[in-house]
Amino acid sequence: MFLALLEIRAARGRFLLMGSVVMLVAALVGIVSGFTTGLGNDTVSALRGLPATHFAFSADAKSDQFNRSLVDDRTLRAWRDRLGGDAAPVGVSITRGTTDRGVDIDLAAFGIEPGSFLAPPVSSGAPVGSSGGSSVGSSGDGVVISKKIADKGVRVGDTVTIDRFGITMRVAGITGARSYGHVPAAYLPLELWQRIRFAVPGADPGAEAPRQFSAVALRTGGADVSLAEMDAALGTKTVSREGAFEAAPGYSGERITMTSIQVFLFLIAPLVVGAFFSVWTVQRTPELALLRALGASRPRLLWHSTVQAAVVVAAGAACGGLVALGVGAALGDAVPFSLPASTLAATMAAVAGVGLAGTALTLRRVTSADPLTMLGAHR
Repeated sequence: MFLALLEIRAARGRFLLMGSVVMLVAALVGIVSGFTTGLGNDTVSALRGLPATHFAFSADAKSDQFNRSLVDDRTLRAWRDRLGGDAAPVGVSITRGTTDRGVDIDLAAFGIEPGSFLAPPVSSGAPVGSSGGSSVGSSGDGVVISKKIADKGVRVGDTVTIDRFGITMRVAGITGARSYGHVPAAYLPLELWQRIRFAVPGADPGAEAPRQFSAVALRTGGADVSLAEMDAALGTKTVSREGAFEAAPGYSGERITMTSIQVFLFLIAPLVVGAFFSVWTVQRTPELALLRALGASRPRLLWHSTVQAAVVVAAGAACGGLVALGVGAALGDAVPFSLPASTLAATMAAVAGVGLAGTALTLRRVTSADPLTMLGAHR
């Protein structure tokens, strides 16, 4: 190990250059991982925050289920006969509105029954269904908005008018930073959501709406219920909560795109590291032959080369991780970026792993160094 570190010190310029390349690759992988996680959270954090294990959609909705699926009260009653209060209706749609103070907002409207297990916790104000800003338990059409909407200047007690429909609602409370399809979420009483979802421009804002919704949210837990049998009987299609993420707008496409970029970066890393150490090994072939002539064993030479590669790759990956963290801190909340410590550690470990795998391409040349080269066998 001493000789390996001594060589790194003697050729520090070359190793610093190689370490810089590894650092850049690691930083790119870390940044892409941060964007992948951040974009995913910005797309489905509202769904992930719902304490449901499954969603039952209408069977005819093959894709984009939250937008295309419509389920009625009959289906809800059938699920409640099996699960009781662990089955609740949920409606999802994207709309926009303007507050009475002139703040324009886009919102992903989640229609839920006030008091159901889907109701989000509030950090300030009152829960869904309360009169705007009033105490818990009061009756009304109060909505709970995401912190992301509150950050735009919307406050508890504001009145929001839905564009084109003239339907108004009062902000009752604020919950965490949740979004759906990159649009901040708002939680509405189900009847209010139905009026917005089925509204027609120019129609009476108070007109009665169809009693339909996007899906039945299920919390199966340890319940003895066959989802397949229920689907066959009711004409529904039940998917897990994680499977429902695919129904969020753009989720699948974003994941495929960002994952593809990561895969290519993971393929580049071993090639770059392997090319460097291959050239480095060729240049030091006489020194390796001399060490063999002096009695150094092949395993010792392998260990010597592996230590050099490990030092360069580990240092480069660690510095790359710090760069990725710095980029994330600099971006702040301007873009959806999230890089938890566990994700960063796993990503940097993967970069180091594939980088070391690239050095395996050079090990055969290390072990094939011929001591006779230094003993004059070529003469």
